[in-house]
Amino acid sequence: MRSTITTARAFLVDITVETERTDAVQSFVKQETIFVEVATSDGLHGRGYAYTIGTGGRAVLSMLRDHLLDLLIGQDADRIEAVWHRLFASTRATTTGAITSLALAAVDTALWDVACQRSGLPLWRLAGGFRRDVPLYDTEGGWLHLPVDELVEGALASQRKGLSGVKVKIGKPNGQEDRERLAAIRDAVGPGFDLMVDANQSMTAAEAIRRARLFDGLDLGWIEEPLPADDIEGHARLSRSTSTPIAVGESMYSIAQFREYLDRGAAGIVQVDVARVGGITPWLKVAHLAQSFNVDVCPHFLMELHVSLAAAVPNGRYVEHIPQLRAVTKTEMVIEAGRALAPETVGLGIDWDRDAIEDRIVG
Repeated sequence: MRSTITTARAFLVDITVETERTDAVQSFVKQETIFVEVATSDGLHGRGYAYTIGTGGRAVLSMLRDHLLDLLIGQDADRIEAVWHRLFASTRATTTGAITSLALAAVDTALWDVACQRSGLPLWRLAGGFRRDVPLYDTEGGWLHLPVDELVEGALASQRKGLSGVKVKIGKPNGQEDRERLAAIRDAVGPGFDLMVDANQSMTAAEAIRRARLFDGLDLGWIEEPLPADDIEGHARLSRSTSTPIAVGESMYSIAQFREYLDRGAAGIVQVDVARVGGITPWLKVAHLAQSFNVDVCPHFLMELHVSLAAAVPNGRYVEHIPQLRAVTKTEMVIEAGRALAPETVGLGIDWDRDAIEDRIVG
């Protein structure tokens, strides 16, 4: 029996950050969360979402309300690929771009929620089912404003909990200060614990090459977003100059961008973000593309959703620990022995608190 989409609703919810978060270029002050809810002719209801960090949420909401939601009505809810491409084709004037990709992601995740319900499977199984648990690293203890002693204590706390590593923000005006902060953490946690760094697109290629050499001996797991995301040649030069993997992806909005990076040898770690790339449908394509280049996927943010996707694919190496949905969920992502556990509940596996969401709707 054909299941068609009968209603579609979009709305915006502001979620404040749980702790002060700073990096080399910005502060994370709130999460503008865009929700899409769909209902089908056979009685199923799906909820999907995307997000922005403080700005642009209303633009995504307008894209959905003014252009995309009407196109969903009457569409076959089981034909997710067809729906995605129809919506994409209707927004040619704004693709590839962040607003369109975020809007598509909110719709696409809602349709995958419906697909999981119809199949009676949790997302990690329906999307591939490679394994249920994924290694976890922490970012919450590594923000740029934190003093060295707090960085060290945060790393040690993560190590005691059984996590596999931590990520620390870099981008201090003096590269030596960055090195001293990282060296203090490495001395405290020892050699058997992953230490990654994130520059948040703050450097030139020349400076990134210099700092990568400055960090020699610290055994970094990766250097994340050292350059602006559109500087593919700079990332390729940097990758050739260092044995430390270069991680990119959170600021990339199409499969083609990832293909170009991988083809040029400019990415050693792929950090595809399900909201920013346009949903679960393209996320899986990027993950499989990375696998064909023998490259691991360590998705950016959205741990409550990415735990299921990283568990679904063979090259899902890490989940990033940044809690952000506790204000609008009833339960949290399960962590056992330092590893993130993909939910076995049918659907996306996020236990939404409907009342808390409704209370936070903007406008």
